[in-house]
Amino acid sequence: MIHKAADRKIGLARALSKLGYCSRSKAAELIRSGHVQLNGIARRDPEASVRFDRDRISVEGRPIEAQQKIYLMMNKPRGLVTTASDEKGRDTIYSVLGNEERMPWVGPIGRLDKASEGLLLLTNDSEWGALIADPEIHLAKTYHVQIGAIADDFLLHSLGKGIQSENGDILRALHVRVLRSGQKNCWLDIVLDEGKNRQIRRMLQPMGVEVLRLIRVAIGPLQLGQLSKGKFRCLTSAEKQSLDHAIGESLPTKATKFPVGRPVRRM
Repeated sequence: MIHKAADRKIGLARALSKLGYCSRSKAAELIRSGHVQLNGIARRDPEASVRFDRDRISVEGRPIEAQQKIYLMMNKPRGLVTTASDEKGRDTIYSVLGNEERMPWVGPIGRLDKASEGLLLLTNDSEWGALIADPEIHLAKTYHVQIGAIADDFLLHSLGKGIQSENGDILRALHVRVLRSGQKNCWLDIVLDEGKNRQIRRMLQPMGVEVLRLIRVAIGPLQLGQLSKGKFRCLTSAEKQSLDHAIGESLPTKATKFPVGRPVRRM
């Protein structure tokens, strides 16, 4: 069963993240620099114990209340890194969100690497995001992948059976099929349910196959659809509920209830 945050003690940085104020790493920075107060007293330990039902958290003296839950989908363009800030100064997915000052902080669920594009979910609901990303949930993710080769039966069979990566992991696709072929390259439809880092590229590399484009087109029942590249929008209630149902199907023995996020007005 998923317990409410009020039923247990959690660390101060995690509490700020669960309230939807900022990421846990950003919260830890604020705490260590003395900007966060717990019950009116500045605390510098990100792991300081917090009880939601009793304790008051403030940042620079301003009380922090739980933010409205937000669930966004983005069509990530190629060339952006999936992080809040980048030590190399590269553009991040937050350049797509722009200066949405009235929108609570949201963080990405999982990652798409710089060279990849397509469907990316963002939320300030950290517990829901953790379930979407949980490898034990086996939520299918669908990709359209252009490769610099013509896929034959051996390649398709190998991707489904499993390929040993450079570090010894066995990586496999749940489903794989050819979408269309040209003279020198083709597009594959690849479905994964493992969610390992850069899995498709790591599967194809030992086969000597170059990935030309990689686009995530679905997460579980949620389709990228007609969302334009570099745009984002809120999930509809029906889309949110369909994802909740998909998660619930993978948790048959757990009583799980999910709040339905209300649409956020575009700025």
